[in-house]
Amino acid sequence: MLGCLVAGRPLQTDAVQVAGDKFVFRLVDYEQLSHLVVLLLGTVPFPPGTGGAVYFSFPGPEGGQVWQLLGFISNDKPSAIFRISGLKAGEGGSHPFGGMCAPRAPGSVAQVGVSVEPLEQLVQQTPVSNASVSTVEPFLLFTQRMLDSLYNFASSFALTQAQMSPSPTESFIPASCLLRWYQNFQRRLAQNPNFWRS
Repeated sequence: MLGCLVAGRPLQTDAVQVAGDKFVFRLVDYEQLSHLVVLLLGTVPFPPGTGGAVYFSFPGPEGGQVWQLLGFISNDKPSAIFRISGLKAGEGGSHPFGGMCAPRAPGSVAQVGVSVEPLEQLVQQTPVSNASVSTVEPFLLFTQRMLDSLYNFASSFALTQAQMSPSPTESFIPASCLLRWYQNFQRRLAQNPNFWRS
């Protein structure tokens, strides 16, 4: 049902169900992380009228766990990117997990908790301020416009085979090849806006 993704690591789908409507992922060596993505896998949606409040938990300086609300996901917003690098110094807040935590392991382990709650309640909650959800829309818009510009520029030089004159020093690329690349790039960008980083 849920997944947790951190750059450079495999997608985690092994959430521990600590209650009927609460799930926890473990993140080893969390100090190195700056962002994480929490997403619905598309196999099982949230029940109608509900979504998932996303919490981040890390070991507190005086023992115990510090829990902070990052935001939420829903069937209409099935994924979100959260910044976690600045959370370590912050104060903990109220959370629905109580003592229901995934088993602790030695070393540096944090937890990402997802609590299924009514959407009316989720939209009224205030996430911790320095966990602002990263936005990728401006980047996607820039990339789309850049691809359009490249395709339009290259297409302006298109010639039919009848118009071509032999030129041993020039290479010609079929416009259909560029169009295929353009469509493939758009599809991959829609699936994962950060695919180009790998």
